[in-house]
Amino acid sequence: MLIHGATVITFDNSNRILVDGGVFVRGDEIVDVGESGTLLNRYPEAERWDAQGMLLMPGMICAHTHFYGAFARGMYIPGEPAKDFPEILQKLWWPLDRSLDLVGVQSSAEVCLVDAIRNGTTTLIDHHASQNAIDGSLDSIAAAVEASGLRSVLCYEVTDRDGPEAARAGIRENVRFARAVRGSSLAERVAATFGLHASMTLSDETLEACRAESSRFHVHVAEHPADAWDSLSRSGKRTAERLHAFGITGDESIFAHCVHIDSWEMALLNETGTFVSHQPRSNMNNAVGAADVPAMLRREMPVVLGNDGFSNDMFAEMKVTDQLHKVSSGDPRTLGADKVLEMAVYNNRRLARTFFEKPLGILAPGACADLILLDYYPTTPLIGDNLPWHILFGISGGHVHSTICHGRVLMRDRQLLTLDEAEISARSRERAHETWERFWQS
Repeated sequence: MLIHGATVITFDNSNRILVDGGVFVRGDEIVDVGESGTLLNRYPEAERWDAQGMLLMPGMICAHTHFYGAFARGMYIPGEPAKDFPEILQKLWWPLDRSLDLVGVQSSAEVCLVDAIRNGTTTLIDHHASQNAIDGSLDSIAAAVEASGLRSVLCYEVTDRDGPEAARAGIRENVRFARAVRGSSLAERVAATFGLHASMTLSDETLEACRAESSRFHVHVAEHPADAWDSLSRSGKRTAERLHAFGITGDESIFAHCVHIDSWEMALLNETGTFVSHQPRSNMNNAVGAADVPAMLRREMPVVLGNDGFSNDMFAEMKVTDQLHKVSSGDPRTLGADKVLEMAVYNNRRLARTFFEKPLGILAPGACADLILLDYYPTTPLIGDNLPWHILFGISGGHVHSTICHGRVLMRDRQLLTLDEAEISARSRERAHETWERFWQS
């Protein structure tokens, strides 16, 4: 397939833009990137797709999300509103995950995958919990991912909050799924890591058991001061230091949030190459504060961008990232579109490369053919130097016209080709109602 007549945004190291460019794809891989005329002459037999001036860029990557949270939308939560993040966990998220069954797990994942295709997000790193439906839960999500055609990294959230047997079951699910995926036909689009909830719900014994099974992890860290307080009371160490002592840090591990870490913890994460995932919309919604992302980026730490289960419009997440740090610092010079792009594109693709063999998030020969077309026609000049500002202040997920992942067209002209959105939405309404009933009875 040859997509031509596009404004090609390569996201290479120089943000190269080809005004009348194209990409030739063979199978799941990008073979050639160049001027349209050159590619049309070079590949005369290729199936042709005239982009008619639309933007062509790599699919977006989400570094931290929660498919299982889809059923929270519009759900009534009895009692007084939660006053802080620990109460949000106790009143919403933990009862919700205990209310899910396996069919609900798959249905909630399908809803999120439809949203991802529509918003041009082709790779998602998920963090799952369903404490009364642990065994086989990652298979349920993987089945939805396989049907969608998207790419995902999956794990189960190990926690002690529901007792030792549930913790052991979470460990087993991570280990079983990682073994099942390794070398399977799914491995090109589905990978595994090892999920942990947070230091504050993990005992020393459970952390030791998890470390014995894996060398890379996906864990929430210091999202609220309660996590730091708990860690200090348990160990005399702050959150990142305690996790490091158990071997949870490393250049294949993801520490989500890190809102309440100090400079010593920041240095530790920098030394170990641990990825720090930032989720500004969630942090604002939970009123937990703003992580010191500008300082982390000054240290050249690998800060990546997720959404924590909010919509899979990563363009929206980028906008809020820039705005949050400006308002929290009181300085309009803080961060900036170029730094946001560093996180969302360059650092996110570096993280994705730890899970998948071929490069993602770049239009270059040898990279995976994960592509999106956007009907964004700029009203001011678009060049490499100002591209980040066009992305933050001009582009949204609503501009996504077509989505391709692994060389397969998942949406063309806003028509989904792999998933039946109406059927998935109808099924989700039924499963969500069943889940809500269990939630209210718990």
